Amino acid sequence: MRVRGVTGLVAVLALVTTTPASAFADPARDRQWHLAALDVAVVHKITRGAGVSVALIDTGVDAAHRDLAGAVLAGYNTRDSRWNDKTGRRDVNGHGTNMAGIIAGRGHGSGDGVLGIAPAAKILPITAPVDGFSSSSFLAEAVDFAIARKAGVINMSFGGAGDETMHDTIRKAQAADIVLVASAGNRGDPGIYPGQYPEVLTVGAYRKDGKIAKFSVTGPQVDLAAPGADIVTTSIGATGYDLTDGTSEAAAMVSGAAALVRAEHPDLSAAEVVHRLTATADDAGPRGRDDAYGHGRLNLLKALTADVVPPSAAPPPAGAAEVPPDVADGSDLPAAANPMILVGAGGALLIVVVILLLLVRGRARRAGSADV
Repeated sequence: MRVRGVTGLVAVLALVTTTPASAFADPARDRQWHLAALDVAVVHKITRGAGVSVALIDTGVDAAHRDLAGAVLAGYNTRDSRWNDKTGRRDVNGHGTNMAGIIAGRGHGSGDGVLGIAPAAKILPITAPVDGFSSSSFLAEAVDFAIARKAGVINMSFGGAGDETMHDTIRKAQAADIVLVASAGNRGDPGIYPGQYPEVLTVGAYRKDGKIAKFSVTGPQVDLAAPGADIVTTSIGATGYDLTDGTSEAAAMVSGAAALVRAEHPDLSAAEVVHRLTATADDAGPRGRDDAYGHGRLNLLKALTADVVPPSAAPPPAGAAEVPPDVADGSDLPAAANPMILVGAGGALLIVVVILLLLVRGRARRAGSADV
């Protein structure tokens, strides 16, 4: 993977975008295919995400972009003075600005520019040091800031090695009732934590044709799939736009969706928001949950409007059986979705039970004859 603009970043961080961005001129709106795919025009008649802030742990955000005017709060820059900014409102890499446009782009003029999933939400930028994304101490610092600023969602479009300290930080954010969203990772990424943690809503990417993208990492950790290929979004510079691919983009879509749900259903807990997003997803791939799409493709309209059974009362989804690691690690297809595994095991158990019953009956008959 190549990431533009920061020397040495790739060695320690998987900013989960697969290709270098290619810039082009406005109009960008016409090339945002995911807006129609997600029924965004209809959804925005219900809510646009007002009152919710999304903490974006990334490379900073170029707050001077015309499509982000009024959308970027004063955030936090961690220990790296080379960024020459303490509020996270600058970005010399572009990745963070890409994510901000997907989440909360507001466009400009009359229907021009990038429109985000939740354009009335606010972005709380938390800038990483160049060597910091793989650091548990950095993530703890970032999460503490997000909690203090009462973020409703945290977007983590990065991946790295995990440890118990990082997991403790994720648990802390969960306890603060924040929706945690992370990218599943791209083929060849060095690691996909925090996306492996069960407390995190982990997102894979699909293409315009609805098929899972080849670069999207699969596995039992995947909860949901969202658009992540050929995504037009904001870039650094007041008028810059990029065309990007990656599970980073897919995670940003779901962070925007979580902001919409929190705005429309403010009484829901973070766990209930996550449940609503997964329970209303459109099933894709093998029936039930699978390792490529998770519970399915994101459906914004249903997530906002459907009657959803609370998580405590909901039956386990079909295909949700735990997959042995030695099976899951070696295949793109979910072992739990293979009917031969489930039916074969059930058939073997039935045969054993029948044999035991026959043996017991035979012994009972012989015992009865002896008594006579």
